[in-house]
Amino acid sequence: MSGRDLFCQPRRFGRGAALTLLFASVLVAGAATGSLPGDPGEAAPGATGAAPAGRSEDVTRAAEEAAADGKSPMEAAQRAVSRSGDRWAAVYSEGEYEEFAESLDGRYTGVGLEARRERGDRIEVTKVQPGSPAAAAGVRAGDRLRSVDGRSVDGLPVTDVVSLLRGDATDAHAGTTVRLGLERGTRVWTQTLRRALLSTDSVTVHRLSDDTTVITVAAFTKGVGDSVRSAVRDAPAGAGIVLDLRGNSGGLVTEAVSTASAFLDGGLVATYDVDGDQRALHADGGGDTTSPLVTLVDGGTMSAAELLTGALQDRGRAVVVGSRTFGKGSVQMPRRLPDGSVAELTVGHYRTPSGHGVDGRGITPDLEADDGALQRAETVLSGLGDVS
Repeated sequence: MSGRDLFCQPRRFGRGAALTLLFASVLVAGAATGSLPGDPGEAAPGATGAAPAGRSEDVTRAAEEAAADGKSPMEAAQRAVSRSGDRWAAVYSEGEYEEFAESLDGRYTGVGLEARRERGDRIEVTKVQPGSPAAAAGVRAGDRLRSVDGRSVDGLPVTDVVSLLRGDATDAHAGTTVRLGLERGTRVWTQTLRRALLSTDSVTVHRLSDDTTVITVAAFTKGVGDSVRSAVRDAPAGAGIVLDLRGNSGGLVTEAVSTASAFLDGGLVATYDVDGDQRALHADGGGDTTSPLVTLVDGGTMSAAELLTGALQDRGRAVVVGSRTFGKGSVQMPRRLPDGSVAELTVGHYRTPSGHGVDGRGITPDLEADDGALQRAETVLSGLGDVS
């Protein structure tokens, strides 16, 4: 189990459907309908006449009545959302939503550490982002993280450690400090770092061999599509490509479609509805349609990542290897409440090009593989595996 301080969930949402909220609950329709994460608008377009619109109106009315009575609109909206039966609904404070939008813009507030829990419940630093406060302080991969602000982190879930690093409990921002207890060999010391606004590294590329390039997409933040297209162009001619979407919890649908365009020459990527109004998403022309392609997925592959996987699978462009994906195929629309908080409610669902509904079902890979998924992908690309 591992995590980094940029991929924690929004504050207070550590339960249930909140597993998807940082990246995956950016509406599948968000960018597609012009409702941007940072600008939810006062009323969701098209939200009239259908049952989802009724839920949205109920939430808004509850918030407005609370504001008129001098009570918390956000708390009233949360109560209304809990009664709605909408498993993907969420209410964000204004600050949480701004943080959410920052994350989707490829930015986060933190110290630049990635960590995992080792045997014995010890927390070990696995990666230090270059140029980050942690890097400037000399923290290295392999260091043991013993405590955060005096609290021992041994035995804590990595997500809780991440939350401490970011200062979620105190709504910490860039410029605030955090004190780390560290250990390296026989050396034990305390280091105070100042949190900073950092850029995510959502796309990484490495070569397994001269014949295989692995492109890993951690989340669909702004600019990911361009980065993937660049990586595809730089891959050796005729080499196979592994598109690793394991653990990708979604993000901006425009970036998922842009990524699909790297591998397709136009055509349908997905269809979706907003309050019964049917719409479609299409790839741009000119993508690489000849390089052998395997897409890796697992139970952490969600939302926009499932949209992309379904498109590549249904269009016959990629062999999908791994385990069944999460199954988050719904469309959320944000609505601004009187106190500046934001409510998101489900208004529709998307389908893959063949009409497959993803929500609650996920996507079944062509070839099942768990721990050896990457090796299985190499075998498929080499032409030695059975891809039938």
